[in-house]
Amino acid sequence: MNWNDVIRLANNGSPKPPKRVEKTDNEWKSILTAEEFQVTRKKGTDRAFSGEYCEAHEAGQYACRCCETTLFDSSLKYDSNSGWPSFTEPMEENIIKYEKDVSFGMVRVEVLCNVCDAHLGHVFPDGPEPTGLRYCINSSSIKLIK
Repeated sequence: MNWNDVIRLANNGSPKPPKRVEKTDNEWKSILTAEEFQVTRKKGTDRAFSGEYCEAHEAGQYACRCCETTLFDSSLKYDSNSGWPSFTEPMEENIIKYEKDVSFGMVRVEVLCNVCDAHLGHVFPDGPEPTGLRYCINSSSIKLIK
């Protein structure tokens, strides 16, 4: 996966997910905190350097907070000094959905869980090799599975 792949997926659609999880807002509210709901279901953003996984370096896998689909491995996490947990790539190509985001007068690529459509964060072309990608993810959108 590289930046050209990300742009292609954002413009043409993401791969089919392995499964789908769909719930109403009330169902999501019953299993998420107010902050988690705001970030994952309403496209909110954690404050920089405030998330529980910003400085985490424990071994394990990071799953979607909403549907528990495994998204990122801790071995792919790195310190980007951005204020949010950052990863070089997802564990599988079909678990992330890519969408063009033109909010707030910017053009970015939003990343969502491809299984339940939870807002995860954004991906940028300023990460380390080998992908050159930085998946900038809200701590409220993920949980560490050890």
